[in-house]
Amino acid sequence: MTGPRQLEQLDREAARLAPGASEESALGRRVFVEGRGAVLTDLDGNQYIDLAAGTLTQSLGHCHPEVVAALAEQAARLWNVHDFATADRAGLCDLLADLLPEYLDTYSFFSTGAEVVEAALRTVQAVAEPGRNRVGALRYGFHGKTQGARMLVHWDIGNQAFAGNSVLGYSPYCYRCPLELAYPSCGVRCATLVRRHIAEKSNVSALVFEPVLGAAGVIVPPPGYWEQIADSCREHGVLLVADEVLTGGGRTGTFLAAERFGIEPDLVALSKGMASGFPFAVLAGRSDVLRHPQVGRAGSTASTYSNNPLGIAAARATLEVVRRDTLIEQVDVLGALLSEGLVELQAKHAVLGDVRGVGLLYGLEFVRDRDTREPAPEIAREVYLAALDLGLRTSIGGHIIRLAPPFTIDRDLLEEGIALLGRALERVTGAER
Repeated sequence: MTGPRQLEQLDREAARLAPGASEESALGRRVFVEGRGAVLTDLDGNQYIDLAAGTLTQSLGHCHPEVVAALAEQAARLWNVHDFATADRAGLCDLLADLLPEYLDTYSFFSTGAEVVEAALRTVQAVAEPGRNRVGALRYGFHGKTQGARMLVHWDIGNQAFAGNSVLGYSPYCYRCPLELAYPSCGVRCATLVRRHIAEKSNVSALVFEPVLGAAGVIVPPPGYWEQIADSCREHGVLLVADEVLTGGGRTGTFLAAERFGIEPDLVALSKGMASGFPFAVLAGRSDVLRHPQVGRAGSTASTYSNNPLGIAAARATLEVVRRDTLIEQVDVLGALLSEGLVELQAKHAVLGDVRGVGLLYGLEFVRDRDTREPAPEIAREVYLAALDLGLRTSIGGHIIRLAPPFTIDRDLLEEGIALLGRALERVTGAER
């Protein structure tokens, strides 16, 4: 339960703080004051295993000493000189060139996921051929809360509709197939329709997509989905723009999730895990796209906080640790352990309708009945809160709980976290079958 010091703090800020916090924050009502590795501490001294890794950002866990040192050193020297070159920027470019696929050889730096997605959209608009005035995206996708990012997925607010020039294709949501088909007998019909409605249209300039849809509940594509779509986009001149804000940096067991699914995007947006949760983002792309004369006009990659020395320092320190300690290989090892534990929990608890994921990114979909698959957000909320009370932090959204442990989590601590999740399920539902 939330302790007295936290309740006093929350009551104090409630008088002035606007509503609209995330569901997990509004439900959880915790005041965190410290993080070390995979463990958080709240204002009352309670500790939590953080299987949400911040906002699915803390690849190295909280306050990794090398990232802290890099930030502290940079903070003592220089914070902001617009987009002038600074001491670490060339080194970060070299590091990215080593970690990313060879064809993604040109980079620009920004501050947030939404900002880098907007930069990718500006790039697409700049290089698009006459007549190619539409952009494709996938249903259930999430690309940020700015207007261009919202436009991609037809996210309306209030009475204001802003579908813009976006055309939506079907996501590979096999558990809730909108076509009411079943894999593999479906022949991946969703991919066929994406090809027909987006890839093969002469007025579509690009397809913006998450290789694994994160906010939608970790929707992992089945074999055959991206193979069809990527090949068709390439054949018909449609740029592939991978939104890897969540997955980039090793989260799925390869530096880019696109690599895992055999996709070769023209542009990639990265952010969350690139700088251990410090605001920083990268747009990586093919040189013929990012060096196009219409893209490289003065100011096109500049903004107040883009290229800032603090973000560059945090990103360089983070990625150097990822490379030196071969943490991406560790993701697959720990991911196998996480998968095994979650499958065992699913077998015990009928409210777990689907468990899906890749690497260290998993989604648990809660249902009232496995046959009808009716979503059960109230059960997900109870499990989320029970887990918090037991000392486990996860990430909730609707009827889905997401897990994304740090790459550096100790094996025993990960097993303890899975066990705590099991206890939370038992506390809410009992050992159902």
